[in-house]
Amino acid sequence: MSRVMPAEELDLIERVILNHPEGIGISLLESVLANHLSQALTRRTLQRRLSRLLADKRIITKGKGIALVYKPSPGVSLASVQVAVEPSIRDGLEEYVPVSPEGAIIRDLVQQPLMRRKPVGYHRSFLEDYEPGVTFYLSETLRTQFHEMGRTPTGGHPAGTYAREILNRLLIDLSWASSLLEGNTYNRLDTLNLIEFGQAAEGKDIRETQMILNHKAAIEMLIESADQIGFNPFTFLNLHAILSDNLLPNEDACGRLRRRPVSISGSVFHPLAMPQVLEECFYLVLLKASAISDPFEQAFFIMVQLPYLQPFEDVNKRVSRLGANIPLIRHNLCPLSFVDVPEQAYTEGTLAVYEFNQIDLLRDVFVWAYERSCQRYLAITQTMAEPDPLRIRYREALILTVRKIVLECRVPSINNIEQIVDDKVSENDREAFGKIVHDSLQRMHEGSVARYRLKLSQFQLWKPIRDRYIQDT
Repeated sequence: MSRVMPAEELDLIERVILNHPEGIGISLLESVLANHLSQALTRRTLQRRLSRLLADKRIITKGKGIALVYKPSPGVSLASVQVAVEPSIRDGLEEYVPVSPEGAIIRDLVQQPLMRRKPVGYHRSFLEDYEPGVTFYLSETLRTQFHEMGRTPTGGHPAGTYAREILNRLLIDLSWASSLLEGNTYNRLDTLNLIEFGQAAEGKDIRETQMILNHKAAIEMLIESADQIGFNPFTFLNLHAILSDNLLPNEDACGRLRRRPVSISGSVFHPLAMPQVLEECFYLVLLKASAISDPFEQAFFIMVQLPYLQPFEDVNKRVSRLGANIPLIRHNLCPLSFVDVPEQAYTEGTLAVYEFNQIDLLRDVFVWAYERSCQRYLAITQTMAEPDPLRIRYREALILTVRKIVLECRVPSINNIEQIVDDKVSENDREAFGKIVHDSLQRMHEGSVARYRLKLSQFQLWKPIRDRYIQDT
């Protein structure tokens, strides 16, 4: 019987070759591999590994004889190859967030092969020992730093004001980045075309398209209901229902706590299996989260505890990432988009919570990710105009009036607008409000229909009426 090739060695060789896109000879390849393996491969063994990679079309060759080099196969990228190998093998082979000394120790533990990691179950004490206002995952220094970084010009405005101002950008960024952490292959441009124009990317799995659309709907729900959402069962069950829509084998599992055991791929962690205990812990997670006064501590607490509990059959991490944005949206702080977060660092930070109840590595990811988000959105804010207080005061009335004009295919004239303005707009503000609605209808395009809770098809049906009106006037 032929010997089975060690998968870890094959993956390592492939990744070294991917780091040399112009090609690498076998002698240099031997030297590089010697720095990452406890026992060097013989030339004959290395040649067998290379032959297997060539047969599997994971690499190609160029040249002959002493000029022969090994190159990556066309279309294969460094990010597409996952390796579960010794910590030393990873060094220098892929991007990672800066880590603290404590985070580095934890990273080395979770990077050990599965066979070296001890199987563990859910430790309820990890949740029960956390006391809001007494226990802190984030130090006072970090929390102060976050408040400085995340402050926006809309601090004193109604909940969700800042998120609404950057809605179009946030919908794309967070939908794309959160889906990317789940292995979704949509790029940012694909995501933009899907969200703004309803164009699904060609050649993509329909589940990937559904995942992006679910994120969009969930983010819109959080922002539209910013003054009502919170760390309560209603918010999180509905958040799960939206994010898991049309993605679970059992449709009845959407928005419901799981009633069966689940397993975690690539981990030795075994989540809770008893439905009654799981339900108790779910309510306790939300109770403790709601009792935390600092929005950043709330955000990180839910990123730690919700995936660890695994309250749903699937989509737990997605719920935790959007759930982490709830206190930021409510307090008009810069949101956490997860853009540019390396999947490996995020996954290993989460694994450290699962298997060791250690938060240091995930905290390093959180710190880096939030600083990155702040740089992104506050740079955008500096170029934005001062918000119109009338638009803020009558935001809901504006949405409903615009929707009525579009859905009823009415001509967007001032007269038609005045006929449907309800009593929620005061008499003194009606004329100014009518002009805002009129302007919004004139400026509406494919990329802005979502803010009025409209579908692209609804806008396209009404658009010719609007265009004729503009021509005639």
